[in-house]
Amino acid sequence: MALPPLSLYIHIPWCVRKCPYCDFNSHAAGNELPEQEYVAALLNDLDLDADAAQGRELQSIFFGGGTPSIFSASAIGAILDGVNQRLAFSRDIEITLEANPGTAEQEKFRGFRAASVNRLSIGVQSFNPAHLKLLGRIHDREQAINAVAQARMAGFDNLNLDLMHGLPQQSIEDAESDLNAAIALTPEHLSWYQLTIEPNTEFNKRPPVLPPDDTLAAIQDAGVALLNRHGYRQYEVSAYARDSKRARHNLNYWQFGDYLGIGAGAHGKLTQPDGTIVRTQKTRLPRDYLSSQGRCDRNNTAIDFDELPFEFAMNALRLNDGFERSLFTARTGLPWSAIAARVDALIQRGLLCAQGETVAPTELGRRFLNDVLAAFLEE
Repeated sequence: MALPPLSLYIHIPWCVRKCPYCDFNSHAAGNELPEQEYVAALLNDLDLDADAAQGRELQSIFFGGGTPSIFSASAIGAILDGVNQRLAFSRDIEITLEANPGTAEQEKFRGFRAASVNRLSIGVQSFNPAHLKLLGRIHDREQAINAVAQARMAGFDNLNLDLMHGLPQQSIEDAESDLNAAIALTPEHLSWYQLTIEPNTEFNKRPPVLPPDDTLAAIQDAGVALLNRHGYRQYEVSAYARDSKRARHNLNYWQFGDYLGIGAGAHGKLTQPDGTIVRTQKTRLPRDYLSSQGRCDRNNTAIDFDELPFEFAMNALRLNDGFERSLFTARTGLPWSAIAARVDALIQRGLLCAQGETVAPTELGRRFLNDVLAAFLEE
């Protein structure tokens, strides 16, 4: 089968401070960051994986973390230069970097843009001082607003703002106020997602009291309506975009494309020449990753054929527009008949709908997505 599009994920595992809700592979930075050592390790890591590109150009690159903007612009530039020496970039490649709104990071925005980063994702989370404090954020409302202004001055015309809802003691009015503050900054994209309590976090050890389910549902409904009125169209569970500025990197994930993952704890998904699909994972702890100089342990696991329907659905059905039947076969190598009965049953239950060759979740299906996905698990 034809190989899917290819992206690259680059993990920077350090933050100024670990947030109490965060379950990502992130670690509080010390007094000195091992920038040069980590850049070298990343490129050594990529050297071992580069053949998996199989001649494909990179369609997108995403720097995630942690807080990638904790690195200097010169380090980000060195990484991108090194990647481009090893892999070809598509002419319109999307290169995203996650950034903290704090003042120190804002000073680097112009350098990030000069280093070829063309999309910035700013982790605002809330504009409410009480909620920012509860979430352990180190910026305030004014710094968040100023970060967007600084990004525009640096030349970024493609911005995402991360915003949470369902925060402790948050009312519908509080959530709408956060959204209105974000909308006033006119970002091209908004990631608006509900706070969940994850294992291995401070919030899991000392859980805050979250709003009741009826308030959470009302916040979701009011927020989607507000975003729609301002031209932000929901295209995925927690993603809203204006002017066709959907996140191309994340779309590749959701359309079951391929991606290389480099850095401490980075994950990847790669299609082999024989059609086998492999999940990859790198050594998690930064000290172990650095001590191996990027030539770290690699955990490669082939996805069983009977698991492919669920793996595909878990991604593709996050999209409001769903997927074309032909995409299922193109990405998994399986015939449509492998899931036809399950899809038909979900259509009968009103959880999926079909129009021509397109299968998509209904509004009910989006509300009960876990139930929809459960139907794709092999019995």
